[in-house]
Amino acid sequence: MPSITRESLMTLEAYARNRNEFRAKVMTHKKARKVYLGDNLTLIFEDELTLRYQIQEMLRIEKIFEEEGIQGELDAYNPLVPDGSNWKATMLIEYPEVEERRRRLAVLKGVEDKVWVRVAGHDKVYALADEDLERENDEKTSSVHFLRFELTPTMKTSLRDGAALGIGVDHPEYATALEPVPSAIRESLLGDLSF
Repeated sequence: MPSITRESLMTLEAYARNRNEFRAKVMTHKKARKVYLGDNLTLIFEDELTLRYQIQEMLRIEKIFEEEGIQGELDAYNPLVPDGSNWKATMLIEYPEVEERRRRLAVLKGVEDKVWVRVAGHDKVYALADEDLERENDEKTSSVHFLRFELTPTMKTSLRDGAALGIGVDHPEYATALEPVPSAIRESLLGDLSF
């Protein structure tokens, strides 16, 4: 899968002109890449387009136009682009009330390692979480994690041939599953895989 390069990004001026249209395209695209697992856990499956948008937004917000700054954003986001054998997702743990969020993050330690995907007919694949840095401490887990799900060639072939896909969490304090995922999500994720 291609990475995002400096040459493929819009300049700040071009992005300012095209931002509304580009943002609308990305928001529509993200709808088929967002999985709600219960009421409080959301997975946003990243791909080249979602991460390109993140980079363009960071450059705009921070007014970054120097090569070193641009390269820093590319270096930060490119590892999150799926490489054809995996899916990569941002996981959000969301509780609106501050005290409830504090309590729940304390009991949900390790939840990031209990998130899974399952291709029908195959074993669950548990997430490899936070490979860039540790996001959990002795008291609690973080409300944001980055996950990678590695698929075998056989799993990819099964998906291509029509196998259903499930996604869930097996944590003792938060267990839920979406099986099968809606077809629009399955089809969008299938596009991340190389055959």
